[in-house]
Amino acid sequence: MKYSLKHLEELEAEAIYILREVYAQFENPVILFSGGKDSITVTHLAKKAFWPAKIPFSLLHVDTGHNFPEAIEFRDRLVESLGARLIVGSVQQSIDEGRVLEEKGLNASRNILQTTTLLDTIEKHQIDCAIGGGRRDEEKARAKERFFSHRDEFGQWDPKNQRPELWNLFNGRKNMGEHFRVFPISNWTEMDVWEYIMDQKIEIPSIYFAHEREVVKRQNSWLPYSKFLQLRHGEEVLLKTVRFRTLGDITITGGIESNATTLEEVIVEVAAARETERGNRADDKRSDTAMEDRKKEGYF
Repeated sequence: MKYSLKHLEELEAEAIYILREVYAQFENPVILFSGGKDSITVTHLAKKAFWPAKIPFSLLHVDTGHNFPEAIEFRDRLVESLGARLIVGSVQQSIDEGRVLEEKGLNASRNILQTTTLLDTIEKHQIDCAIGGGRRDEEKARAKERFFSHRDEFGQWDPKNQRPELWNLFNGRKNMGEHFRVFPISNWTEMDVWEYIMDQKIEIPSIYFAHEREVVKRQNSWLPYSKFLQLRHGEEVLLKTVRFRTLGDITITGGIESNATTLEEVIVEVAAARETERGNRADDKRSDTAMEDRKKEGYF
């Protein structure tokens, strides 16, 4: 499949410009790093933006404790290769300290709990800007985001009170206690990310490629079987060849049956897909406004 190098070069230039604006306007910015393809792409762009110097941003991972092992292994290797500083906010620690209450039941998830951990970590380390890999094509709430997304002193997002961004002028002014979330790849699509990863030969975790895994069929998707997944009556653990289009908690990230083992095959598969990449995320299925509600409270 052919893609436009000029198109990718324009997206890259825009993202690099935004990353350099972050460096110029903020004192202690970090990259929100999950080990997913989007945060990996943002980290790669930061590497290009400041080469030959090291990335001037720490990487911040909100660790729910319910991770894909492959993602954590990849995270640690990447951080070591970059010589970057890794900040880890622990959801388990938030639970132990009574900051949040763990959900119970068959649909329990730690996804919502991440918000408190993230905001506590931002406050603890005096972070004034968190750079994320959110894209406007992912979900309707994320389509409302500016490149520079202002958050109030409580870390909350008001979609009706965002600043205009005309002529690529970005306003990072804030009051004490406030911070920004910045999304350099807002204008990218899922296909753009995959084509850029292939063009730049960026390494990604193995979960994005088809592989055999124990899974459980739930809500029309294949959830990975793990010690964190509580089986419902009648559910059966099966061995399937699957891959994952997005990365989140292992308890909520559904896979798709696939034979795509190369980037070229993944791109062909994405081009033919009729469901969004977050269509197999259980956290987005809780309500029609699940993502926007979480974002208003301080979620990614």
